Amino acid sequence: MELLRPQVAAEMMSVSYPTLKQWIYQGKIQSVKTPGGHHRIPRSEVDRLTSAGKGKAGKSRKPDGLQAISGRNKLLGTVAAVEYQGLLAQVTMNVGGQYITSIITRDACQELGLKKGARAFALIKATEVMIIRG
Repeated sequence: MELLRPQVAAEMMSVSYPTLKQWIYQGKIQSVKTPGGHHRIPRSEVDRLTSAGKGKAGKSRKPDGLQAISGRNKLLGTVAAVEYQGLLAQVTMNVGGQYITSIITRDACQELGLKKGARAFALIKATEVMIIRG
């Protein structure tokens, strides 16, 4: 389950942060509290309230970020290992106890800041696995 900071969720729903906080307190939107007491909004709640692609007042909006990618098999996980060999990097991710390995360029791996423990998405399309920093 992808959890979003309230500021990010508010922006995705085209509402202000104070409005989103009121919705949390009124029970109009579900949130999860972190051990530190901070609210996080499940992505499913954002999709429910925006009809997955509609902004405030039901107006259509262009997808952005990860939603702007045509691949639909996006798996959130944690980088378990990174091994460099010449110009390539082998990135192994733990996705719900299953391991996925992708070979990407060394430059891409370094630009994404991929290292053990980093959150990232595996994008799977046909026989390819792409990595997106989460």
